[in-house]
Amino acid sequence: MREILREGLATWGLSLTESQEELMIAFLEDLGAANQRMNLTAITDPEEMAVKHILDSLAAALAVDLEEGKTLVDVGSGGGLPGIPLKIFQPGLELTLMEASRKKAEFLEAVCKRLFPDGWQVIWSRAEDAGRGSWRESFDLVTARAVASMRVLAEYCLPLARVGGVFLALKGPEGAKELDDAARAIEVLGGQVEKTVPVLLPKGAGERLLIAIRKKSATPANYPRRAGIPQKRPL
Repeated sequence: MREILREGLATWGLSLTESQEELMIAFLEDLGAANQRMNLTAITDPEEMAVKHILDSLAAALAVDLEEGKTLVDVGSGGGLPGIPLKIFQPGLELTLMEASRKKAEFLEAVCKRLFPDGWQVIWSRAEDAGRGSWRESFDLVTARAVASMRVLAEYCLPLARVGGVFLALKGPEGAKELDDAARAIEVLGGQVEKTVPVLLPKGAGERLLIAIRKKSATPANYPRRAGIPQKRPL
């Protein structure tokens, strides 16, 4: 597994220390063990997890600047992806994992206590609720992976980003079409597409599209709409 991580990251000009590799492996072990009790991932082969979970998450570093001290919220974090691998990669990040499922939030809390001495928190909340409360427009970076279509994701995530911050969607090949469909939603919510970065995962694991959206202006007060509405009636 270590060799897969090293080779994959080297193709992107990235690397991990040995202690970071150990933390990545410990995280995958916790994820695999918890997956037997709750539905966190359909991927259970360790080598496949290294590629499709760890490397897939770390690809975010190719699209955004993960500066020490930046605040990052991972929306719909589920099993902690991409947030936990990104915190291991850049320990100086102030990480928030946002998850609507109480069981998954409890798992994230337990894993973070084991992996990180500080610089993290878990919020048990739907993104729509958090985006209307004290978390609104308070994060430098908002990430989401395998959560919803871009039209829906924009309404979940852009309200959480501060003006000048970035919303980063980690998508598959369908991302380009979704981005076209979401053009109006992104504009209405105060965002502007800054870049798209195509990424080829190693071991034939497929293509990814990283979509970075800059928050150019404050999100109008009537967004996000109440919980469930963005999914039912996307902008």
